[in-house]
Amino acid sequence: MRILIANDDGVTAPGLAALYDALATDHDCVVIAPDQDRSGASSSLTLDRPLYPHHLPNGFIGVDGTPTDCVHLGINGLLDPAPDMVVAGINLGANLGDDVLYSGTVAAALEGRFLGRTAFAFSLLSRQSDNLATAAYFARRLVAAHERLDLPPRTVLNINVPNLPLENIQGIQLTRLGHRARAAQPATLVNPRGKRGYWIAAAGDADDAGPGTDFHAVLQGYVSVTPLKLDRTFNEAFPSLDGWLEGLL
Repeated sequence: MRILIANDDGVTAPGLAALYDALATDHDCVVIAPDQDRSGASSSLTLDRPLYPHHLPNGFIGVDGTPTDCVHLGINGLLDPAPDMVVAGINLGANLGDDVLYSGTVAAALEGRFLGRTAFAFSLLSRQSDNLATAAYFARRLVAAHERLDLPPRTVLNINVPNLPLENIQGIQLTRLGHRARAAQPATLVNPRGKRGYWIAAAGDADDAGPGTDFHAVLQGYVSVTPLKLDRTFNEAFPSLDGWLEGLL
């Protein structure tokens, strides 16, 4: 199987190298990733300028764009033959709950939806790389088992791995997304010329984090596996909206 590997931490990130090493022994892997950290880029595409891929000495391809740009190029002509699957990560830092709305790692996996296979997004709950081997182990095992999956097309599995040595992992749990509270107010600053600026604050603390959520699973030492779909249609709202729209014309 040919796998396109991408991330949002950048083409030189240690998590990307760890994911490649975990998968390349069993699969034909190609890496296309942003040439700098693009965390929080979500599913944005670069439409106001051309993109210029470049090859690194290790064979990875860097792109001066977003994670979605990288996968979009990979499955729409940059790679020949085209990839069979997209695997994103390993992100240094959690992608839990509302994080998936902003995550470039999850967005890269979502862009692989056109390939018809389940895509994977892997994250380690740490900004440090000490336990990357744990996340790499589960990446290899879960991707290897993908042929046993019976999921609807365009499904993405969002996987978060606790920052623990492998022997301390309690198991794997199927979870739903939890939710975070609002983030803190942006931090303000004034530059030497008197212009006011703002640093976006860190994500809010877990708010909906009870049993069954991804937050709860990882805090208990379990790898969290959450299936995601692209369709965000709120079908349960149709009855209320039918009555609201009636007579407006």
